[in-house]
Amino acid sequence: MRASNGDKIFYIINYIVLALIACSSLFPLLHLIALSISSSSAIETGKVNLWPIGFSWETFNVLIKGTPLIRSFSNSALITFVGVTLSLVTTIMAAYPLSRPNFYARRFFTLSMIFTMIFTGGIIPTFLVIQNLGLVNSYWALWLPGLVSTYNMLLLRTYFENIPTEIDDAARMDGCSEVRLLLQVVLPISMPVLATLTLFYGVAYWNIFMSMLIYINDTDKHNLTVLVQQMIQSQSVLQQTMMVQPDDQVHVVEEGIKAAGVIVMITPMLVVYPFLQKYFVKGVMLGSVKG
Repeated sequence: MRASNGDKIFYIINYIVLALIACSSLFPLLHLIALSISSSSAIETGKVNLWPIGFSWETFNVLIKGTPLIRSFSNSALITFVGVTLSLVTTIMAAYPLSRPNFYARRFFTLSMIFTMIFTGGIIPTFLVIQNLGLVNSYWALWLPGLVSTYNMLLLRTYFENIPTEIDDAARMDGCSEVRLLLQVVLPISMPVLATLTLFYGVAYWNIFMSMLIYINDTDKHNLTVLVQQMIQSQSVLQQTMMVQPDDQVHVVEEGIKAAGVIVMITPMLVVYPFLQKYFVKGVMLGSVKG
């Protein structure tokens, strides 16, 4: 079916708007990359825009030597890996029984969890609970409060509900138990939505910030997000970083250090996303459309 002139105009406008939105997201990233690998003289004279000038890795060299970058990166990786694993397991354990029509009081438990999306205890009561549990200055204070995202649980529950009941019946006729049904039948065909939830949880744990400042007092346990924030806002931290110069003839400017720190922080998510992107749209849509 040929598109009408009105449809063509509509498509053209859509393409233009989407292109502008894409450029508005891409240009700041390209500018940061250019700043992080450009020479200091080019940055100071304002010549760097979207393309690096005077290619140099000295900014990253100073960043690694002058800050606890490796330690903070390791902390972020640990928090993300353990947090995503725990959250996925508990989300599956919550979503699967709530998706079974024969589960007693599933409506009550579902509404109870939805209630937490609207009303929360607040920062102070949550801190008092964490403090009384003895979890202050422990990564468990980051993992336990947000162990299950209600939105992610509902997404996964709806996906489980859309799985044809004939699959469950055939597995039970073969003598499959409920646990084996979940592990060997339901989860393998739910990879799209599980990959989507992995991305959601991964981004949340990697970028965790306020909870880190509230609950973690030991600076050696701080993650990469806190380190980059301190570099951007704290002049003393930035000056201490710039004191570590690899060579007297090499000069590194503040803008380059800040840009390099941001690039290091966002690179892992940029690397992981392409591997999960093919599941992203499919995982979200299959869990939200019935029929």
